[in-house]
Amino acid sequence: MTYAQAVADGIWAAGTARVGYIPSVTVAPIVTALIASDGGADGSSPRVTPLSREEEAIGVLGAVAFTGRLGAVVMQDNGFGNALTALTTFTLSYHLPLLVFANTRGGLGEYNSMIHSISQPMPAVLRAVGLPVIELDRRSGPEDWHDTVREAGTHAVMTYRPVVVLGSFWNTDGKVA
Repeated sequence: MTYAQAVADGIWAAGTARVGYIPSVTVAPIVTALIASDGGADGSSPRVTPLSREEEAIGVLGAVAFTGRLGAVVMQDNGFGNALTALTTFTLSYHLPLLVFANTRGGLGEYNSMIHSISQPMPAVLRAVGLPVIELDRRSGPEDWHDTVREAGTHAVMTYRPVVVLGSFWNTDGKVA
């Protein structure tokens, strides 16, 4: 099992009803796995939706909680700069469960030297505003990623708040593991 497949399966195993994502080459393997594991043989799924910006994704998928179900967002961690207000004033303040999986940028294999300025402090920023953050990297295998993502979704529902999982799965050659 790949890390991307483990994340996708963990999102669905958490009981997620809908997933929104911000298109990016770094999350594309996860999106592809989400669609495939949801039966999207034609490359699409009615439960997996591309969105244009991170704050839009937080609003749309956070609102899934109003139906009594769980929404999830897949994005890059540098997008939290756009999403922070929506996360804190909507999902966190209104006690809405939301599972957010963000691949981390700025670590091993990162080709964009400017990305470090937003991505490196992001775990601390998210914790400072009261968001639970779980960090994963390749020191644990895909099975652990699956279980952790699933448990994070369960925790979001149980605690009525968004939970962020940060996953670093880049190889030093700049390829997704």
